[in-house]
Amino acid sequence: MSVIKLKRGYNLKLKGGIEQCEVAQNEAVSSSYGIVPDDFTGIIPRLDKKAGEAIKAGEPLYHDKNYEQVKVVSPVAGVIKEVRRGERRKIEAIIIEGNGSEECVKHDLSKPVLDILVESGLWVMMRQRPYDVVPNPAVRPRDIFVTAFDSAPLAPSLQLVVGDKSKYIEKGVEVLSSLTDGNVYIGCDNNDMAIGGAQVNTFIGPHPAGNAGVQIANVKPVNKGEVVWTMDIVTLARIGELFTTGKVSHDTVVALTGECVAQPRYVKATMGCTIESLLGSDINDNSRIISGNVLTGAKVGANGYLRAPYRHITVIPEVNKPDEFMGWASLNPNRFSLYRTFTSWMCGHKDGISMDARVKGGERAIVRLDEYDNMLPMDIYAEFLIKAIIAFDIDKMEQLGIYEIAPEDFALAEFACTSKLELQRIVREGLDRMRAEMA
Repeated sequence: MSVIKLKRGYNLKLKGGIEQCEVAQNEAVSSSYGIVPDDFTGIIPRLDKKAGEAIKAGEPLYHDKNYEQVKVVSPVAGVIKEVRRGERRKIEAIIIEGNGSEECVKHDLSKPVLDILVESGLWVMMRQRPYDVVPNPAVRPRDIFVTAFDSAPLAPSLQLVVGDKSKYIEKGVEVLSSLTDGNVYIGCDNNDMAIGGAQVNTFIGPHPAGNAGVQIANVKPVNKGEVVWTMDIVTLARIGELFTTGKVSHDTVVALTGECVAQPRYVKATMGCTIESLLGSDINDNSRIISGNVLTGAKVGANGYLRAPYRHITVIPEVNKPDEFMGWASLNPNRFSLYRTFTSWMCGHKDGISMDARVKGGERAIVRLDEYDNMLPMDIYAEFLIKAIIAFDIDKMEQLGIYEIAPEDFALAEFACTSKLELQRIVREGLDRMRAEMA
């Protein structure tokens, strides 16, 4: 085991944190479930089921147009209630009405490992670098990286989310080892983890230390022509369970956090369940509900569904004080500033920072302040890379490390950005264009 210390980054401490020693006491009961294709980047969906058709848990909902063996499956047994479409008939969500049945697909473990993983639907829970998309099953990875902790604001303990399924982790490592000629690396935040068959690395430092991209960059960076796979330890445990029992587990533990949650807690749930079943009375009109963390999560309404990776809900105020005296020049001691512009830093924020969903500024030109580099513990020039992506200069993008990054790696830099640029969107569009260009 090696210990890697990271200095760059920042731990954003918000109000509404959760006790990491707590266990899930309640269970969310949902009548419908939603699967959103946008959660599985890189897949062009082609439906296998239509509205009104019955479906088992683990049975395919749709497959990828380019690789038909790659499937997204239903988390529950029931009936396809609705296929929601947007502009140009894009599939925005598939809604399943559960019937309470435990009927599920059981997989033949005598088949090749790759075939079982692809058919099970667990394949789409993984990502590949470069491009941060669902892996191409025709390409064997150089290495596989698993992150065992989440360093994002208010993030849950992945060890608690895994729970008693931790007994399947070593089996998962055994399965993954057969799919690569390299190593299975597991990144953790303490020295207590020892897993047979995997190389465990301990990362000490602020967010984004828990990001797979940061761990890859500090262990064995991705070069042009190389492919690595990434996943979290929850997915690793599910893979181990699949190859032990022949069934895919779609139950999960969700952390409900944020200033607007009366009692932050863990709740047992099923993937894709309704937000209402999770939050109940914590829903109000002046809250922003985010499926995920405040930096990378997706905004969902009270009528929305739990989005992949299915383990975290954050609820923050939509607008705290829209008519604050003196605006940005306010001397309010509770105002937060990353750069100590206000006096609030002297208070220490022991109970966490109160922060609403406002942007508080407009988009402007990039100012060379090293603020991106200070938030990204990777050996790349982040500001120059962003400019190269905007200009779509392929040569510069390759030289500056486009193959190593994912949008989530720039989430903290986006928070710190005085230019108010949507860095994650810029990176995502750059990766998509690069992928199309190189195809």
